[in-house]
Amino acid sequence: MRIGIGYDVHRLAPDRALMIGGVQIPFEKGLVGHSDADVLIHAIADAILGASGKPDIGQLFPDTDPQFKDLSGPALLGYVMQLAGAAGWVINNVDSVIIAEQPKLAPHASAIRERLAHLLHTNPEDVNVKAKTAERMGEIGAGEAIAAYAVVTLRPR
Repeated sequence: MRIGIGYDVHRLAPDRALMIGGVQIPFEKGLVGHSDADVLIHAIADAILGASGKPDIGQLFPDTDPQFKDLSGPALLGYVMQLAGAAGWVINNVDSVIIAEQPKLAPHASAIRERLAHLLHTNPEDVNVKAKTAERMGEIGAGEAIAAYAVVTLRPR
């Protein structure tokens, strides 16, 4: 069994789609990044890479490389899953936390969980998604950003 932890944060801005866990969330702002800025997928991908002993997504998908411009979270996660699989690992479970003041994400947690389970080639009961606020503290609490943490355990195939 291997364990990895991941974290990501992105600023919110108008005129961007808000993608969380591969699901488009209705909101007047979206996350800003070189890719689709899906903080939850990025945190999970980094946790998988850490658990499998691989470099992080910043090294594998640098924001200085134009080929990764607007890369979707599901495409990034698919590549990460291929790397972990080639190293002999499969998902055991995922536990994640999204921190956002707005929009309220708890109503979307089930859809996000289902989408992630599909992308991770595992069962929904092996994926946990929690939504929290920052209690109006800092940039996240001011509604300027969204962050996510993820812990992943991998087991040999």
